[in-house]
Amino acid sequence: MKQLLILSGKGGTGKTTIASSFIELSKARAFADCDVEAPNLHLLKHEGTKISKPYFGMKKAIIDQEKCIQCGLCKESCNFNSISFDGTYTIDEFGCEGCSVCEFVCPVNAIKMVDNENGEMTVYKGNSVFSTAELKMGSGNSGKLVIAVKNQLEENLTNQELTIIDGSPGIGCPVIASLSGVDMVLIVAEPSLSGISDMERIIKTARIFQVKIAVCVNKFDTNIALTRKIENYILPLDIDYVGKIPYDKLVTEFTNRGKMFVDEDLEVSKAVKSIYKQTIKILNS
Repeated sequence: MKQLLILSGKGGTGKTTIASSFIELSKARAFADCDVEAPNLHLLKHEGTKISKPYFGMKKAIIDQEKCIQCGLCKESCNFNSISFDGTYTIDEFGCEGCSVCEFVCPVNAIKMVDNENGEMTVYKGNSVFSTAELKMGSGNSGKLVIAVKNQLEENLTNQELTIIDGSPGIGCPVIASLSGVDMVLIVAEPSLSGISDMERIIKTARIFQVKIAVCVNKFDTNIALTRKIENYILPLDIDYVGKIPYDKLVTEFTNRGKMFVDEDLEVSKAVKSIYKQTIKILNS
């Protein structure tokens, strides 16, 4: 089974739009949304039975008020200012980082670390398998949740030939977790100064994992000069440039209606289909 990961160095480049288009064109029966902090692939691509379960990642502290002698050592020792006093000592679940220092310093064992629900994992099972998750506000361990999303997908697979993964923007822990074990990365670049800078960073990150890398430029005609700069940057590198996609406001209109623009006779659709064919050819080479 081949795994294709679609990334971008920054948000808003059209990464999920390309990922959903590839799923449609390939008729892929296995795909995942690893952008656990802001998942949205489910808005366009999901079918079958929805099965959700809580995700428990990082433990957090709670205080047993019956045991607490209000000595204040926990508040003094908390480096994250997550413990407050208003008649009783309480711990802010959003501020607690799970370091367990408060548990260690408590002289009467009134504090203990407990499993904390960090998010929700969901899998859609039918003719296809779609794995996704959403991190709870203020929770950490997004990289661990990405691994859990990928494991959940693999646990429900049968004999699918292709898996398409929609990754997170940036180069942080979620992206690194997404990169682990994939065969190829398609980077969706944007012709802007920040887009170029972030593309360069994600290329350097992906190269560490020694996977096949390809780059395409979305909305290339919004800045022709910067599109050329991207092409010139890629040219001497040992990575593939698979094409560019024009800007078309109809893409947004189709997306807002929950429809796939690649099914329409549009120039932007032809460009995406061409990029898809080249990408799959590289993936299978």
